[in-house]
Amino acid sequence: QVQLVESGGGLVQPGGSLRLSCVGSGSNFFIYNMGWYRQGPGNQREAVAHISTDRSTYYANSVKGRFTISRDNAKNTVYLQMNSLQPEDTAVYYCKADRFGSDYWGQGTQVSVSS
Repeated sequence: QVQLVESGGGLVQPGGSLRLSCVGSGSNFFIYNMGWYRQGPGNQREAVAHISTDRSTYYANSVKGRFTISRDNAKNTVYLQMNSLQPEDTAVYYCKADRFGSDYWGQGTQVSVSS
């Protein structure tokens, strides 16, 4: 089991950047596939980006070319670099760890994009 804590959210103007971090507990962080999800006002939670244990990545079409997911297993951390942010990126962003069908979620961090 792993516990996750996200940070790095905030208020940013359109076109700005933020980097989200998600720190996991324990010494076996590297065995988990990691993902970022978001839930905007009135919307369902959606996948944003995913990075596997072998560091292969997936991005939602809406964020391709703007967001970058990465992981540092030595620091038990997964990052989401978000550039060229737009108002439609406003959401609570959640980190998820998964392994063999078991999912573990963080508490979320709010990202607001507004002028």
